[in-house]
Amino acid sequence: MLIDPLMRRGLGRPTTLTKQEFEDMARDLCARLAYMSEENLMALEEQAATHPGGPSKDRFPIANNILRWAGMIQPPHDSASPLIRAVFAAQIGRDAIDQGWAPELLAEVKRTREWPGRYVLSKVRSAADDAMRKMWSIEQSLTRNEPVDQDGLAWRQRRLDAMHRCRDIASMSSASGGSA
Repeated sequence: MLIDPLMRRGLGRPTTLTKQEFEDMARDLCARLAYMSEENLMALEEQAATHPGGPSKDRFPIANNILRWAGMIQPPHDSASPLIRAVFAAQIGRDAIDQGWAPELLAEVKRTREWPGRYVLSKVRSAADDAMRKMWSIEQSLTRNEPVDQDGLAWRQRRLDAMHRCRDIASMSSASGGSA
């Protein structure tokens, strides 16, 4: 759905890669993009065809560019990203789950596709403060049998679902032997 159509368009292998390296790159791309729908793979093919590589613009784009475009067209599921699994297998992911700011950490890593450093982590924690206070307040109201409006209950459920998703990602990592 991607490699052959680009080759049929006349794009050659990058001159920096041997034939074997290009075949390895193509196999790796196919494995990494297996999560994408047929329609989105066709969109990715169109994107890649309009941004060929090489000085003469007649070469296959490098894999990094194709993967970046794929992430913009159809981001991988949380479970499909080795980076996200690694973050949640690491101490920072466990801390985020334990302390209640895991949904914000997940959103940040999905958005940037980068390992979060100290500065980013402090921003993520700060961004989560309001949500954690709101969750605490709702939980306190429920504990005291005080009424909580439907919007508050729906928001709480979305937050619980997001926390559950983060725990699932962390358990995937530990089940597959991931550690940090």
